[in-house]
Amino acid sequence: MIRRYRRELSVLGAWVGLLAVLAVAAPGFFGAGNLRVMLVGFAPTLVAAIGMTLVIVARQIDISVGAQFAVCAVVGALLVRAGWPVSLAAVGAIATGAALGTINGLFVAMLRLPAIVVTLALFFVLKEGLRWWRRGELIRDLTSFQWFGFEQTTGVWVIVGIAAVVFVLVAWAARNLAAGRAIYATGSDEEAARLAGLRPRTVTFGVFVFMGALAGLAAMLEAVQLPFVDPKAGTGMEMKVIAAAVVGGAAVSGGRGTLVGTLFGVLLLGTIGSALVFLHLEAQWEEAIQGGIILLTVASDMSVRRRMT
Repeated sequence: MIRRYRRELSVLGAWVGLLAVLAVAAPGFFGAGNLRVMLVGFAPTLVAAIGMTLVIVARQIDISVGAQFAVCAVVGALLVRAGWPVSLAAVGAIATGAALGTINGLFVAMLRLPAIVVTLALFFVLKEGLRWWRRGELIRDLTSFQWFGFEQTTGVWVIVGIAAVVFVLVAWAARNLAAGRAIYATGSDEEAARLAGLRPRTVTFGVFVFMGALAGLAAMLEAVQLPFVDPKAGTGMEMKVIAAAVVGGAAVSGGRGTLVGTLFGVLLLGTIGSALVFLHLEAQWEEAIQGGIILLTVASDMSVRRRMT
């Protein structure tokens, strides 16, 4: 059992080790205010990282997540400003994300184009299209939007609760439903999955649509934390969620990875940024550290894979 979950346990151990260092070097890190800010900050990243984990397990990649995130946040905010209830605006944002994921799924699953090419192209199309559409203008006048219309403390727990429910449901489905097992089978060996009666193209299409829907939900969880929405929201989101999934154990070669590992990856990488501030180090090192962790993780995975073959 321990050997099977070695990656997840190692990431958990690294996170606990980082917390131990902070307990000695920067005890102010554990202040209630900072922990609350971190907790609510983890929620959108975790939701998007759940979708990315399934994409990677299916042996695909989605570079367009950050741009999808930005478009969905803008759509949700504009719907609220047009008079829609926040709940329906959230549904609109999720549907927008699913539609964008459908585009990726059609080109990758049906036309058999490389996922990295398709999603990178969509990233640039959405990014430049949003820049042309909004010209950097913030979306304001969102009186009922912030914290889903609740008082801040309640809103924080609503955001965290939504992320927790999504995590539990998807983690359960990935382990217990046929659809979840089909994702792992497709990522492990697409031809073997086809011979076993599965439809790998349908599975691939589905994970991209689901990724888009979760990007839309994550965008709403992030957007409601501020009284305005910035069209540049989501910048770097693809880096965060790919890093969390890969560090948490999702193999870039497909077929392996757990959402528990992704959760630990989100906690570890999310803690690094705040830790740098409390340790009086340059915050710009956060992305460099994340990149280094991804490189070491992928190199380790490939080394283990070569030893097994």
